[in-house]
Amino acid sequence: MNKVITDGIVLMPAPFEAGLSQWSRTDGTPGSPTYQGFADAALVPADQDFGSCLEMQKNSVTMSLRYKGDTPILPGCYLRVTAKVKAMSGNLPSVRIAAWAGVNASTHLTGVVEVGPSLALTAYGRVETVSAIIGIGFRQGVDMSWGTTATLGHFGIDLTGATGGVVRVDDIIIEDITEAFLRTMMDWVDVRDYGAKGDGVTDDSAAVEAADADALATGRTVLFSKGTFRLANDVQIDSDCRFEGTVTMPVDKRLALTRGFNLPLYAEAFGSEELGFKKAFQALLNFADHDALDLGGRRVEVTAPIDMQAAVNNKTTFNTRRVIRNGQFNVISGAAWTPTVVTSQASYSTGNAKTLSAVANIANVPVGALVTGAGVGREVYVTAKNVGNGTLTLSQPLYGAPGTQTYTFTRFKYVLDFSGFAQLEKMILDDIDIQCNGQASGVMLAPSGGIFQMRDCFITAPKDRGITSIGNGCQGMLIDRCQFLSNESALRSQDRTSIVFNVNANDVKVRENRVVHFRHFGVLAGSGHLVVGNHWFQGDNETQGLRVAGLVFANTNLKSTITGNYIDNSFVEWTNEYESNPAFVNQFSFGGLTVTGNTFTCNDVAPWFRWISIKPYGAGHFVQGLNVSGNVFRALNGVIDRVEGVDTTFADLDRSRMRNVLFTGNSFNSVTQNVENPVLYAHDQATAATVWTAQPGAFLPFGGWARNVESICAEGAITGPVGEIRAEMPYLQFEQGTNKNEVRVVWPQASKGRLHMRVRMDNPL
Repeated sequence: MNKVITDGIVLMPAPFEAGLSQWSRTDGTPGSPTYQGFADAALVPADQDFGSCLEMQKNSVTMSLRYKGDTPILPGCYLRVTAKVKAMSGNLPSVRIAAWAGVNASTHLTGVVEVGPSLALTAYGRVETVSAIIGIGFRQGVDMSWGTTATLGHFGIDLTGATGGVVRVDDIIIEDITEAFLRTMMDWVDVRDYGAKGDGVTDDSAAVEAADADALATGRTVLFSKGTFRLANDVQIDSDCRFEGTVTMPVDKRLALTRGFNLPLYAEAFGSEELGFKKAFQALLNFADHDALDLGGRRVEVTAPIDMQAAVNNKTTFNTRRVIRNGQFNVISGAAWTPTVVTSQASYSTGNAKTLSAVANIANVPVGALVTGAGVGREVYVTAKNVGNGTLTLSQPLYGAPGTQTYTFTRFKYVLDFSGFAQLEKMILDDIDIQCNGQASGVMLAPSGGIFQMRDCFITAPKDRGITSIGNGCQGMLIDRCQFLSNESALRSQDRTSIVFNVNANDVKVRENRVVHFRHFGVLAGSGHLVVGNHWFQGDNETQGLRVAGLVFANTNLKSTITGNYIDNSFVEWTNEYESNPAFVNQFSFGGLTVTGNTFTCNDVAPWFRWISIKPYGAGHFVQGLNVSGNVFRALNGVIDRVEGVDTTFADLDRSRMRNVLFTGNSFNSVTQNVENPVLYAHDQATAATVWTAQPGAFLPFGGWARNVESICAEGAITGPVGEIRAEMPYLQFEQGTNKNEVRVVWPQASKGRLHMRVRMDNPL
């Protein structure tokens, strides 16, 4: 590069023979005195070495000579000033290139070097050459580095040392030697050429922005050459970038690489995938040029939980769609992943159902901790804490906690931890592989927000949890086409502790996922959920082994659907463990669940295994809306008794209040007792009697009573004791027998025959 050639810039000073009025005795600024008419300087027209030249008699300690013309100082351009001199007589002085640095024509730039190396003259008549290099950039070989503030200079020489000598000076030469510093063919600008030092101490922010402005204007790339560039301020680079060196920044300052917004570039910038990811995520939430962070297929080695809010630093809420996609997080083992466990005494009152009060040692209880203790349901977390009041806010009520007890608070450690945000909306993880390696959990959501989505992702070998919600940040959550692979496959089902996800809010969609060997696939509070097209299997190699729930619905009124899933060696458990007063009073009881078109299978389980289990945590509950239809139930390597049941650990169902239960159109294989409601039951009466006792109870789900008969129809003639035809209609008595699951058919006269009836264990109205 040569600005004289490419841009037509004039650098060379006028020759001395053009007149000494162009040459200043001081700094070269307008109005400064010149050598014109002074006796200590004269033109020599024909020196044998120089031709026309200037002869000077040194009569002061420092005798200055400066060209009064403005020589431009340009970013990326380096100038070499050269002077040839020889001593003629008298004392021998020293000579150096010297200059005046200007912000503009009248403003001096102070604090910069304005002299080059000094050369002592040692003989008369010997031609000596002195030179210096000047530029904006701080580079090796540059004698005067002036930074981006300088725009011009006045150049010449200084004679120093002994006075009284006579020196002749050839015409001063100023030339562009940028090619000595920059590559021959370049499509980039180096930030060093705009004043960046790269020493890790100096703030290079302004220099980087100046380089970016030039690169953007000329369509080139910004180059960070070798070094450590400290950026003390927010910096946005709109040009393409390339990093040979690295960048350092305070945690609260942002680097926005708008043209190359991806993890590989940030990793190069900061010299680390982990730090690069944090700074890239910070930028993602702080500027609108991109809605997605592409990890570029890179593997990020994660040595400690990533506090996503701390990485952003300046935001506690964010409500605009953002995507992190296409890469892998790989956990490196270490003490940073050890869960924090705190035990503290606290008090609980059902009148303040989501609060623990008088919490001892509350400062040490971490937000996001799992709460365990007597009367605490599954997946109850600390959503917030108030140290001053000594209270903890919980994600769910406690079903049976005593007034005061000691609780255990366990804070798992997550690869991506969003819990520092007060509210987070529309965050999407797409095509991400989180390799937990049995050391860490996967993702923790913010305590508030919604529409978090995880799609086409893997969470592999989580130690404790896959996706955890500690509040309502799961509202409308979408989990689509993901794979969750357990770290506990070698354990028996009942010994596993890891859980894929939990839900506290409503309207979650869980679709087309594959889940292997966890304790639970999901623990769901709230309502309005869709669980569609998933395959989860939780078996083990134990003969007649125990099985645990795949899905746990922890509220009564669900408005939810389980459709088209492959449910393997696990069951659907329906509880009300998130009610502080779990007995039925006037709330909705168990209802609003549709289970259709699923394949249920089990392998080598005990006969009492059940695929659908209702577990009331308080007395008086009943089923008031359930549709189980079009499913396939199949047991392998053994036979089970039936497909559904009631877990009476805490309480039984009130079968006198069952209503709107549809259990029909299902297929049963290796199941001893089919289940239907309404059931088409055929009763054969071989001996004439006035009272026939029909026993459809075994077919009725959940031990239901025979509460209604929709219709009766005789198959063939109803006859008397000797074959006489009976034409009378009988009447029916419901809820008969010890278990109230019999129907009595009462005839006016003793009769016999075969009767079909559609019996219900509920009231359909």
